[in-house]
Amino acid sequence: MALTKQEVHKIAYLARLKIDESDVPQYARQLSDILDFVAQMDAVDTAGVEPLAHPLGATQRLRPDEVTETDQREHFQAIAPQVENGLYLVPRVIE
Repeated sequence: MALTKQEVHKIAYLARLKIDESDVPQYARQLSDILDFVAQMDAVDTAGVEPLAHPLGATQRLRPDEVTETDQREHFQAIAPQVENGLYLVPRVIE
């Protein structure tokens, strides 16, 4: 898929990029190559392929679920402007 000069300018405008006029042919070729590659990948039959969370099938190392900080709720609520029943009171935003 070959992009035209106008399409490259429109893409640059939408991406809020300023490009030099002399670079437009190079951008057109590179963007066309990207779109051709996407079309090539789209043509691959993936009907029987199960989605992967990680390409290597690795699992995340987990750390022990231990409390590392003390409860300082009373301390923080003591310096808050307004608190009621353990909740911070804030001004109404939506009416």
